[in-house]
Amino acid sequence: MTLDLRPLAQDLAHRAEDLLQPVPDRAGARRLLLEELEIEYPALGQAERGQVVDWTMVLLEEDDFFGVTYVGDAFAGPDGTEETD
Repeated sequence: MTLDLRPLAQDLAHRAEDLLQPVPDRAGARRLLLEELEIEYPALGQAERGQVVDWTMVLLEEDDFFGVTYVGDAFAGPDGTEETD
């Protein structure tokens, strides 16, 4: 019988806001997710943990977890004031 690992990925994705709070980038997120799986599910093999993390990252990307950092106002002109037509 094969273990369905997708619920583990969904669980990690749901808890990502707490688990990944201090992590600003995807590489750091992958590392922390792998560490969490090692602690919670030590019986999982390295390949299985990698698959769960891959699925979790896909879920996080779909939810725009990492988002895009906006600096300044996209509609402001070169002097910082809003342009009008």
